[in-house]
Amino acid sequence: MKQITKFQSWSGIALAMVAAILMSFAPGKSYKIGDTVADFKLKNTENGKYVSMASYPAAKGFIVVFTCNHCPFAKKYEQRIMGLDKKYAAQGYPVIAISPNDPAVTPEDSYDELGKHAKEKGYTFPYAFDETQQVAQAFGATKTPHVFLVNKEGGKLVLKYAGAIDDNTEDASKVTKNYLADAIAEVMAGKAVTLTETKSVGCTIKWKQS
Repeated sequence: MKQITKFQSWSGIALAMVAAILMSFAPGKSYKIGDTVADFKLKNTENGKYVSMASYPAAKGFIVVFTCNHCPFAKKYEQRIMGLDKKYAAQGYPVIAISPNDPAVTPEDSYDELGKHAKEKGYTFPYAFDETQQVAQAFGATKTPHVFLVNKEGGKLVLKYAGAIDDNTEDASKVTKNYLADAIAEVMAGKAVTLTETKSVGCTIKWKQS
């Protein structure tokens, strides 16, 4: 009986570990570099209005950032994300921030809390709530923050870059490689993006359990 109990105990632990690993990944097929991206329609937490890429007919492309309130990495990048919108929105590449986390896991990332945070910080870009998590899954987002550069090409929305914003999470003043900015510069110059993907560094997205 003791052996059976021990076996059952280890089996339970093993199953829990497998479940935890599976929960850390979004299911389904996600976009690859060069793919046409489907537009989305998400509720902006600051004003309750729906936002989509179609909401910006004059835009040349978009900086889509999956982020949140609670994550320490997201907090460290917050000012940089605000700076990106300040710099690039006027050049045709506005920021659309999206929080994909399940608020049942992280209450700080609830719809209401996201709206309060956006208002307190004075966001100049939408902070949308991906309630179904389908948009994050489609983009293949895994962390917060995780950034994607989308460009308008011949009436299509094409994914050009995915990954980290830069190479220094801890200190913006010590950044030596601006991955996203470099990609935007190349796209704006009509060139192919040299580095199309980097590893995003941040908190894992909190996926729904059911």
